[in-house]
Amino acid sequence: MYNILICDDEKDIVKALKIYLSENSEYNLLEAENGQKAWEIIEKDDIQLLLLDIMMPVMDGLTLLKKIRNSDNNVPVILLTAKSESEDIISGLNVGADDYITKPFNAKEVLARVSSALRRYTKLGGQIDEKDVYTYLDLKMDDNQKVVEVLDQKVNLTPTEYGILKLLLQNQGKVLSTAQIYEGVWKETAFGNEQSIAVHIRHLREKIEANPSDPRYIRVVWGQGYCIRKDDKND
Repeated sequence: MYNILICDDEKDIVKALKIYLSENSEYNLLEAENGQKAWEIIEKDDIQLLLLDIMMPVMDGLTLLKKIRNSDNNVPVILLTAKSESEDIISGLNVGADDYITKPFNAKEVLARVSSALRRYTKLGGQIDEKDVYTYLDLKMDDNQKVVEVLDQKVNLTPTEYGILKLLLQNQGKVLSTAQIYEGVWKETAFGNEQSIAVHIRHLREKIEANPSDPRYIRVVWGQGYCIRKDDKND
């Protein structure tokens, strides 16, 4: 059973999302009308996914998201936004959101995004049998323990960041486009949503690179995508 928290002050939005998600009997749906109520639920319950509106009274979505990430809680967060709120989407991704869904919602898209987010989260939680260890220079990923270390120091990643790093480590020497990264991590067709990849990679670099502006691990190949180069191993 997955505990999914829907945080939105618009009752009609909450009702619609609950109708869509109630099709899956494995989803236990909780709700909160503002960020403060949501934080109280997160503190006492084990939440596997948060669907989060940005503009709310008492405590807005971005404030709640900062509070969650500052507490080292890696729960996946999907923003609920209008198509006109592109700046809010970028702000949310910058703070640590994993994905976003634009209003008005499409039921199939909601179910797909929720399923994808939960899949990444459960993999990070160690609920699969892979026993691979990936290394590059002084970066190490133990995919059995779901641990990433740089210079023997553990790095705390969100499920999305972990998924992107794993995909790049699995494909060392290959340049992956943003669409390939999105489809490899989200397990669905990009349909233009790959624009968030650059934001996630910037956050990933901030966590694993000594100097994010001059990265050693994740390199950009302008006009093509991102890669971890095999020929740098002896640098």
